[in-house]
Amino acid sequence: MKQGLIILAAFLLISFISANHCYSQKYHTTSVKALKYYKAGMTAFDYIDYINAENYFKQAIETDENFFEAYMMLGELLSKQKRYREAAGNFQKAVRLDSTVYMPVFFNMATAELMSGDYEKALVHYKVYLAQEKISEKNKALAIRNIINCEFAIEAVKNPVPFSPESVGDGINTIHDEYWPSITADGQTLMFTRQIKPGENVLRRGISQEDFYVSFLQESVWKEAVNAGSPLNTSQNEGAQSLSSDGNYMYFTACDRSGGLGSCDIFFSSFNNGRWSIPVNLGSPVNSSFWESQPSINADGRMLFFSSNRPDGIGGKDLYFSVWKSNGKWSFPINMGDKVNTAGDEMSPFIHFDGRTLYFASDGRPGMGGSDIYFTRMLEDSTWTKPVNLGYPINTYNDEMGLTIESGGEKAYFSSRRDNKGGKDIYSFRLHEAVQPDPVAYIKGKVTDKVTGQMLVAEYELVNLTTGKSVFNNQTDAKGNFLVCLPSGNNYGLNISKDGYLFYSENFMLEGTHSVFQPFIKNIMLSPFRVGEKMLLSNVFFEVDSWQLRKESVAELNMLSDLLKNNKELRIEIGGYTDSTGSDEYNLNLSEKRALAVVDFLMGSGIPQDRLTYRGYGNASPVGDNITSEGRKLNRRTEVQITEYQK
Repeated sequence: MKQGLIILAAFLLISFISANHCYSQKYHTTSVKALKYYKAGMTAFDYIDYINAENYFKQAIETDENFFEAYMMLGELLSKQKRYREAAGNFQKAVRLDSTVYMPVFFNMATAELMSGDYEKALVHYKVYLAQEKISEKNKALAIRNIINCEFAIEAVKNPVPFSPESVGDGINTIHDEYWPSITADGQTLMFTRQIKPGENVLRRGISQEDFYVSFLQESVWKEAVNAGSPLNTSQNEGAQSLSSDGNYMYFTACDRSGGLGSCDIFFSSFNNGRWSIPVNLGSPVNSSFWESQPSINADGRMLFFSSNRPDGIGGKDLYFSVWKSNGKWSFPINMGDKVNTAGDEMSPFIHFDGRTLYFASDGRPGMGGSDIYFTRMLEDSTWTKPVNLGYPINTYNDEMGLTIESGGEKAYFSSRRDNKGGKDIYSFRLHEAVQPDPVAYIKGKVTDKVTGQMLVAEYELVNLTTGKSVFNNQTDAKGNFLVCLPSGNNYGLNISKDGYLFYSENFMLEGTHSVFQPFIKNIMLSPFRVGEKMLLSNVFFEVDSWQLRKESVAELNMLSDLLKNNKELRIEIGGYTDSTGSDEYNLNLSEKRALAVVDFLMGSGIPQDRLTYRGYGNASPVGDNITSEGRKLNRRTEVQITEYQK
């Protein structure tokens, strides 16, 4: 909830809970019956019996339509229930009856108007409130801030952004509340939280039940969601989850769970053999004795964002991030600083698959009145740009949060209550271009044995070819499946390996590219060790018309060196190939020198010469057409062939 509303609630509680002496016991009614209803309403209000309190206040008004105090208390009651439009109407009626007896009503009325989207009236009434003498300093500060919100909102409504939300369908949305969507990079798996309220087949002492559900996309339709099951879901509440890019693990929030450090903690669970593992509390330093919630994991699994109210923050709730260290532990959380965090609440972070665009909810900066969604981008120096409001009508006077965006950067998912009679549902919409993240391609594949066709559990690694650094590494699942994201702007090498097999490599040249790609779907067959088997060194590069190795080749050549060091029974030949450009003699000579350059690198890394041979083949065995640039590129290659292998 917006910080101003929290303060307002406290203010209203103090000013109205004892409304019998707010107006010096001089009521605006002479009706004994109306006053009886009013006092009965006050008693019910004091006991938090809001249903009866509302009925009594309404009966008081029906008995005497000029009963100022009854309108005031009904407005307060409705505000507490977030029925702001009705609350504003009652405050307005009270002011029409008497605008002088209780001047702070202009603050209450303006806040209810702001929170129901009546920005023009709210702006006027906040200014009326500020023109008074001896007003609360706290409310004065809130009024000044909310005037800024009103002015922002009025302009935003005049300049709406494109927004056409569509329900994701009956497979996900039900009569219950569905919210907090989380999607995999391939857009095929959607996990969300569903809340089943008391009386809806839940026997849990009248407490709502929150559980995780999963739906899969088939032929452009989200299929009927299924409960994620035990041990992920329990009799307690789970929610605010962040699904990994491949859907094989997740981080989520659980509150008041046994063994927790604070009121709410962040937990981890992985998906194996068709079920989720027993959740593990991340522990310290991510979790503390305070409130940690709403995690978001980046595509490579090495940066975790979350919201916390730990005392070293800037506002009520701040955004933090923690980095996965080489020792297998999370770093101490870092506050994202005053560029992102405010004196209000920052919540609901979502780091896009591009690894640099962060969306989050905030009530501490100019907005539409509730928590609005903003985005910021990480710069090269790891600082963040000034947050930008996503605009109206994506943001409204309601609290908006829980946004997730597909890897392509165009399609977003969020939860909203579009019908006052219904619950929250999940919707999708096209995100307007100005606030889109960088598009992200992805590789999705299956790894099998080339000879037997058996599905293999293999290691896969994504390497930034420019820096030589590993971007992401993981294992395929039990069926050999894997998915890895390729943020635009860099050149990547993909390596897939398994003990007893030659490795597979491929490259994806995306440097400077910021367009949406079709996914790369790969069926990868690894060759077991045996004489005659070959593998392509896709990430070994040479300068043009030269045998000089480029620096981008180092990561792959180191991998080949490690393969030979770990398997001393292998002897190999390095084969060099060219395209048809130039004479046969020139190509044969160039290819031989390129093969020798690789051998020299391997010897320099400690591989004995007697395990290595080399040969230049020129253009003798083309795999491309030698007509197109793409075909000639395929022909310019370096291969490894096993010449001797003794187990």
